[in-house]
Amino acid sequence: MAHIRFRSAVAPLRRNLSHRPVQLPTVDRMVADLQPAEPMHCIRPQVLSATARRFIDLFDRAVGGDVLYAVKCNPDPAFLRALYRGGVRHFDCASPAEIRIVRQMFADAHVHYMHPVKNRAAIAKAWNDFAVRDFSLDSQEELDKILAVTGANDDLGLFIRLAMPKGAAAYDLSGKFGATLEEAVALLRRARPLARRLGVCFHVGSQMMDPAAYEAGIAIAGRVIAAAGVAIDVVDVGGGFPVAYPDMTPPDLQLYMDAIARGIAALNLPRETRIWCEPGRALVAAGGSVVVQVERRRGGDELFINDGIYGSLSDAGVPAFRFPCRLIRRSDAPLMPFSFWGPTCDSADRMKGPFLLPTDIREGDWIEIGQLGAYGATLRTEFNGFDQARLVEVVDQPLLATPGHRILPQLLEMAA
Repeated sequence: MAHIRFRSAVAPLRRNLSHRPVQLPTVDRMVADLQPAEPMHCIRPQVLSATARRFIDLFDRAVGGDVLYAVKCNPDPAFLRALYRGGVRHFDCASPAEIRIVRQMFADAHVHYMHPVKNRAAIAKAWNDFAVRDFSLDSQEELDKILAVTGANDDLGLFIRLAMPKGAAAYDLSGKFGATLEEAVALLRRARPLARRLGVCFHVGSQMMDPAAYEAGIAIAGRVIAAAGVAIDVVDVGGGFPVAYPDMTPPDLQLYMDAIARGIAALNLPRETRIWCEPGRALVAAGGSVVVQVERRRGGDELFINDGIYGSLSDAGVPAFRFPCRLIRRSDAPLMPFSFWGPTCDSADRMKGPFLLPTDIREGDWIEIGQLGAYGATLRTEFNGFDQARLVEVVDQPLLATPGHRILPQLLEMAA
């Protein structure tokens, strides 16, 4: 037990990369052995590897393209290792820190700097220190920065981020990035003579519940390509692929692949054109959970727990995501809805839920909260000093399976 790893919220990329978390057989056994007083992050490496392998296989069969893992979703080395074992070789990075950890861990990785707005120092570090050659942009100013820093090198990959309309995503991403049709056409024409690889990319929004959004996004990309009249090497359909939550059941993953395949087929692109995608949540959400402890029960349906919106449960705050949860002890009591309060002194540290748990839950009990491999530990802060957590590997199945994403036992065996 001395090898349990503690995690610091403020430096998730500065750990000893060779240090592996201890592996225990199940979450219940871990709680019984460790009696954790801090939040305990549980990693399911076999689930992560199997999920990655299935996603890559489906995307390859649909369009024969490349899957870029969105590192911002969870940059923990244990997660990255498991995804690599599942076949991930391309990584969508948004900062030099993310690029660094991928380069340190995987010598053969393909790293793509897909943040559309970067400062010159970050571009220089990516180019000079980490041999990154692919850059996303959505403005003439950004193109000028990239060209100035890299010296307009003939090995450049330039990818124009397109503006997208608002859609049926849980997180709308249409307001911050994206070139209009006219801007994108001008950028493609300017970039074509300068780029060894030229592409268009877009993002339909995070936790996108409508497969048709990808087909619509590809159609927008097609109009831009046709208007620009230049050869395109890559079409990147972005991320946003959803997972299940207690009140969100997305369509089968195959329907998303079918929509992408239809959209790409309609463009009638040259055979050599590569198709990319950038999944994050869909690859890692089910591979992580957090165990919290009840510190107080108040008023019948309110639970004070030792993690909250400044920790792993940011999405349970204002975004009001509901996560699957279970009591870690035997109980035959019926379920009832609870809300959570986090451990900080901030009254905003509240998670309305409802979270369904047995009526006999009490102070000292442990709760496992699932689907937190995505944007859980990654968003932890040190506010009020509640930044400590432990990290363990377990072999349990996820608390909640997404239709079309279910990890079959044989896939788990293959990923082991």
